[in-house]
Amino acid sequence: MAEHSAEHIVSPKVYGVVLTALLVGTFLTVEAAKVDLGRLNIVAALGIATIKMTLVILFFMHGKYSPRRTKLVIVAGFFWLAIMLGLTLADYSTRHAEPSRSQRNQPSSSLLIRS
Repeated sequence: MAEHSAEHIVSPKVYGVVLTALLVGTFLTVEAAKVDLGRLNIVAALGIATIKMTLVILFFMHGKYSPRRTKLVIVAGFFWLAIMLGLTLADYSTRHAEPSRSQRNQPSSSLLIRS
C-alpha cells in the first residue's frame, strides 16, 4: 500500500514577501558596510546574515512546514551556528583594535610640521 505524504504548498505571495525581505537585507548589508560602526560592523553583518539565513531555511527550504525530526535537526544546526558565532565574536573581541577607516584618513598630529 503506497503512502501519500501531504506536502505543504506555499503561496507565491509568501515567496514574494520573503524575497523582498532578503533583498532589503542585502541592501542593509551593503549600506552597513559603508558606515563606520567600529567594532560593531562585524556584529551588524552577522546579525543581518543570520536573519537572512533564517528566512531561507524557514520558507525556501520548507523548514517551517517540516516534520518534528527535521525541525530538531534545524534547531541543532542553529545551536551549532550560535556556538561558532560566539567563538568568532569572542576571538574578535580579544584582538587589538586597529584604526577605523575614518581614523586612517586623518593626518596624525605627530606628522604635522609646524613652521
